[in-house]
Amino acid sequence: MFGSLTEKFSELFSRFTTSGSLSAQSIESALEMVKTTLLEADVPYDVIEHFIKQLQADLLGKKINAGLKPAELVMRTVQDRLIELLGGKQSSTGFSFQIPSVILMVGLQGSGKTTTLAKLASMIQKEAAKRNKKRKILVCSVDYYRPAAREQLEILAKTVGVDYYAAQATDPVAAAQEAVFYAQKNHYDHCFIDTAGRLHVDTDLLEELSSIIKRINPTYTFLVLDGMIGQESLRVAQKFEAISNATGVILSKMDGDSRGGAAFACYYMVRKPVVFMGVGERVEDLEYFHPERIASRIIGLGDMHTLIEKAEEKIKVADQKDLQKAFSQGKLTLQDFSKQLDMMSSLGSLSSIMKYIPGISGMKIDPAHLEKGEREMKKFKAIINSMTPKERTGRSTIVESRRKRIAQGSGTMPQDVVLLLERFEQSQQFVKILKRRPNF
Repeated sequence: MFGSLTEKFSELFSRFTTSGSLSAQSIESALEMVKTTLLEADVPYDVIEHFIKQLQADLLGKKINAGLKPAELVMRTVQDRLIELLGGKQSSTGFSFQIPSVILMVGLQGSGKTTTLAKLASMIQKEAAKRNKKRKILVCSVDYYRPAAREQLEILAKTVGVDYYAAQATDPVAAAQEAVFYAQKNHYDHCFIDTAGRLHVDTDLLEELSSIIKRINPTYTFLVLDGMIGQESLRVAQKFEAISNATGVILSKMDGDSRGGAAFACYYMVRKPVVFMGVGERVEDLEYFHPERIASRIIGLGDMHTLIEKAEEKIKVADQKDLQKAFSQGKLTLQDFSKQLDMMSSLGSLSSIMKYIPGISGMKIDPAHLEKGEREMKKFKAIINSMTPKERTGRSTIVESRRKRIAQGSGTMPQDVVLLLERFEQSQQFVKILKRRPNF
């Protein structure tokens, strides 16, 4: 996500690293580079022109304060304008749903609307569970056009542990009303209605959607846009917004090769905030869209806030405490090392984790090196699992005969065992250094 943009902006800022001043010529050259970068990301031309004019007004004639380098000034200016373009500063606590509520999902066919519905229902449940609460959720599909659309939602409902309602009515408007009545009668906290999509926006789709909205009066309406369709997303968003008065936008498929044009365009053109974004295929791969964090990622400053939140959610508190204890004592065993590997794996692939780390997110790193690192981690885990409990604690010297036995048991080579032990030794040295630091 935003990989090419991050690389381009990192390259832009590096131009000013050695410069002592901001000249009109250097600024114009930089702005032209920004313009080209955004065009390649499929950001609509009107949005780019607005963004460039703002940067130009901010930078031209700007005096650099003592202690502030040109690269830092340019970076801050770009970051501030990106935040504004992406929706401005928002609450760090995310989006709060009132109870009871009716949540309508709209969008084109193929945008990931149905899957996004399940992800959102799952997110609501998990956030309630953090507060030791439960949410009673009902989902219903009124898509009578796409083959197996309702069956898909029923399967997803079982996957995330919510109730599915199969309406008796065959008319989408009547079916939506029937589902809402059922939810009210049975005291559900949230009722999701999944509407039909088309391959393009047409009159029939919009008229049907308008009728559903008038009949059920949803508490929230979310427009799901495919993050990869770029400028086309604008036309879609504007058409739907004219009918639905959407609460906000959810960008799907913002992982992988997504260029990010839709993220740039939504707020400026539709004046509706992007609230969530899908970052993978798994049910849990839905995140809040924080303009400040996204802007930070784009310019190469990473996003440690989101990474920490992921760690708190996916890594058990007991494991965190055990590892913290090992670090504070300056002692690290192979069992601790194995836990480190598990924690890393739970956060995702190396390439996905790196996107959140300041300074690394904008670096051009050979994907082959990352793949090699992933393979090494899997090998190391298998090797440690093949050791005896005593060997994992470090109380037994792993001589050549033991290395051969461990390699054979883990399906690896003796040199792989040697490599693990070298990496482990490096980690031990690092822990000892940390322990000697004051206030650790």
